[in-house]
Amino acid sequence: MMFAVSMTFIDQTIVAIAAPSVISELGLSSSGMQWVINAYLLALAAFFALGGRLADLWGPRRVVVAGSLVFVVSSVLCGCVPTGDYALAWLIVFRSVQGLGAALLFPAALAVVVAVFPIERRGRALALFFGLTGALTAVGPLLGGWLTAWTWRAIFWVNVPVAIVALILIVLARISDRRRDEPLDIAGALLIAVGMGLSVLGFQQAAAWGWSSVATWACIVGGLAILYVFCRYELRTRHPLINLAVFRDRAFAVDMLVLFFAMLAFVPLFFFASVYAQVSLSASPNQAALYLLYFFVGFAIASQWGGRILDKQGARPALRIGCVVGAVGFALWAGKLTDLSMHDQWPYAALAGAGIGFILAPASTDAVNRAIGASYGEVTGITQTVRNYAASVGLAVFGTVLTHTMTDNVEDTLRARQVPSGVEHSVAREVAEAVTGNADARTPSGDSPAATAMRDAMSDIRMDFAEANQWVFYGMAVALAIGYLCALRHPGRRGPSTADEKTPESGHR
Repeated sequence: MMFAVSMTFIDQTIVAIAAPSVISELGLSSSGMQWVINAYLLALAAFFALGGRLADLWGPRRVVVAGSLVFVVSSVLCGCVPTGDYALAWLIVFRSVQGLGAALLFPAALAVVVAVFPIERRGRALALFFGLTGALTAVGPLLGGWLTAWTWRAIFWVNVPVAIVALILIVLARISDRRRDEPLDIAGALLIAVGMGLSVLGFQQAAAWGWSSVATWACIVGGLAILYVFCRYELRTRHPLINLAVFRDRAFAVDMLVLFFAMLAFVPLFFFASVYAQVSLSASPNQAALYLLYFFVGFAIASQWGGRILDKQGARPALRIGCVVGAVGFALWAGKLTDLSMHDQWPYAALAGAGIGFILAPASTDAVNRAIGASYGEVTGITQTVRNYAASVGLAVFGTVLTHTMTDNVEDTLRARQVPSGVEHSVAREVAEAVTGNADARTPSGDSPAATAMRDAMSDIRMDFAEANQWVFYGMAVALAIGYLCALRHPGRRGPSTADEKTPESGHR
């Protein structure tokens, strides 16, 4: 199961490294590229609950196989994207299908792992599962840097051999399937998909539409209203897509809140740190991958440490430690971004990674352990829906912050270089959109005052980009600080005892 889900974790980060190359070859904007990345995360969030429910109704083995096939076919099609006007739409559509495949695959795989281990061993087992699969996101940047040197299309095609091996292992594992004869909540699946899609669309497009735009707030408020309707509907229906009754457990609710604020920073970090390294530090894709590796060193070590804390003391200490360490790490890291030195930043990147590592496995495992009476696939669907919705919102919100701040910074730079009044805003906006492609390759040509000033100001613009990223990283630190306030509400009691757990014969689902 770990091998099967590895490609879904790798895919969360591998595209970020290749983003400048994709933008350059296909002629995309930075906001368009953010949508290519966000389409995957949004589909994960929108369909994870559906994947968990289908794992219960159809059996986890069938859903794992179906998810693997959907994922690998869409990966091949992403790599075959044609150049031209349809490139952006093509990538967004098939990245969304990739997300659907991952949403089917992951909750079913985790349901198998949870069913294998008794509760007294589950903390360490799931810490290993979440720690290693989470650490596999580190493979994404490293593999992405190497493959991008050949062709960025290979970052999608690499999933083919991984999927083939995963399917062979699934056959050899002889996983048993347990099915439930219950109806599927199609209305609930549609409501949650539309609600999440609309709200993230509003956050994402705020950079283009503006925060004063009616369309921006119509999407955000409308999406959140639909999610509220979804919650009310789920509480009334007999066979809900998500059993919201599990939120009556205060510890479970706190676990979800801490996960939400941690994931606001975790996945978006890969995109912003990768592009920062390639633009402000003039790093190659391989060097950008090594830059992200500092983060994962801290993450991998803390993940295992957090699992041991969970087994011995429960989730509360790990969550509090993780939020504090992560908030401090991101804040110190933000302060070093304008030094434009990759090697001076590694202690703070590792500290930020350690904070996230302390949080993810303990919070996810504690949440599963506190919902023994519910189906494992269903509960996994809840935890992963929260995680991926938070990642989508984080990428959208921080992307908006980056674009606005970058535009303001470049305006000041161009104004200082006597760019004609009234021109600097439009030029600054174009630079903010283009600079995340490849700052060296996008030096403007022409003899106009604006083009000449921009050529002379490229070193300053790289610093402007670093300063804009500071706001993003400080925002991530704030998110983890809020997570700490939530962790203070965790009751600290451990999950149900082994005696409380239902056996397969007595109703395990």
